[in-house]
Amino acid sequence: MPIRSQGRRPGGRGGPSPTTRPLRSTLAAAIRISVRTSSSPGARVYVDKGMLPRDLKFMPEAMNDAPGGRLRHPVFNNRSRWANQYVTAQWWDKTVRTHTPRMTAEVARVLDDVRRQLE
Repeated sequence: MPIRSQGRRPGGRGGPSPTTRPLRSTLAAAIRISVRTSSSPGARVYVDKGMLPRDLKFMPEAMNDAPGGRLRHPVFNNRSRWANQYVTAQWWDKTVRTHTPRMTAEVARVLDDVRRQLE
């Protein structure tokens, strides 16, 4: 999940990020799987916003829906200075689409295992 920025302007101020949270691992820690075994069985993979820090609650949608992959945001909450960063557009949709065959095969395997145990 590469994120590129426009970089600093010559002579611009800057410094290390005030946060030590890596974005990728923060989002990965919030991914959950929900399985239903009721009359309409199924599984769901989703990002649990409750597991994200308050300032990143809407980051998954922003990254997935960024037009042209562009995220525009204020620099350290300073609304008079804005920065652009670029992400892989539709990162969640593309990831799910890419891995759907593997997830489907794994669900089928688990269902076969359960079916065998019930016989």
